[in-house]
Amino acid sequence: MKSRSGISQLTEFIVNCQSIVFFGGAGVSTESGLPDFRGAEGLYNIAPEEILSYRFFIRNPKEFYDFYSSNLVRLDVLPNEAHLALKELEYMGKDITVITQNIDGLHHIAGSKKVIELHGTIHRNFCLECGKEFNALYIKEKHTCDDCNGLIRPGAVMYGEKLDDLVVEEAIEKIQEAELMIVAGTSLKVYPAAGMLRYFDGKKLVIINSEPTSKDSLADLVIKEKIGEVMKQVMELFKRE
Repeated sequence: MKSRSGISQLTEFIVNCQSIVFFGGAGVSTESGLPDFRGAEGLYNIAPEEILSYRFFIRNPKEFYDFYSSNLVRLDVLPNEAHLALKELEYMGKDITVITQNIDGLHHIAGSKKVIELHGTIHRNFCLECGKEFNALYIKEKHTCDDCNGLIRPGAVMYGEKLDDLVVEEAIEKIQEAELMIVAGTSLKVYPAAGMLRYFDGKKLVIINSEPTSKDSLADLVIKEKIGEVMKQVMELFKRE
């Protein structure tokens, strides 16, 4: 559980490690007010995992975009303390790479430069016919290309699709190089992303999550609190070092 000693220990890890990987899940974004889509409610009797599948997208693009735009393309949310702390650590000279399972782009908006988006992003979308790229604001209103009228596909990885091999390889490489790995806001149940922890062989592994995870026993430090609150306190201590 969170304690002053836990915050101090995490701060000490960050001070003493130069190369850091932050591996984040949905819990990082929920603190910005973005709900976990698995809990999304709407006018549907179909599981979100089905609606957000590639098969459903191709067969029912309008219904797909009704759900996708309402629940995942939320342009009103802003980065929280966790996003801002990571950007600040990078600005202060830490070699920190963010590996995120989220598609909201909040790490980029916060200002982090080294961001690996395992599941893609809502901010880059492509026409299946001509390849033209569209931003998130456009697909809030339309899902067909303004040039050729082709169907636009989201830049996010959908259910039934595999992760991009090059993106996965880059993430594994960064994990293998890291001295410190901070895993935050994820239950570590979704594969293949959850399996990436096995590639870490650095100095310290930290897990920050409100609920227990199956990997807690492997960690050097476990903090069961909200990541934004933790990182805010960590930054306060870090700046005093």
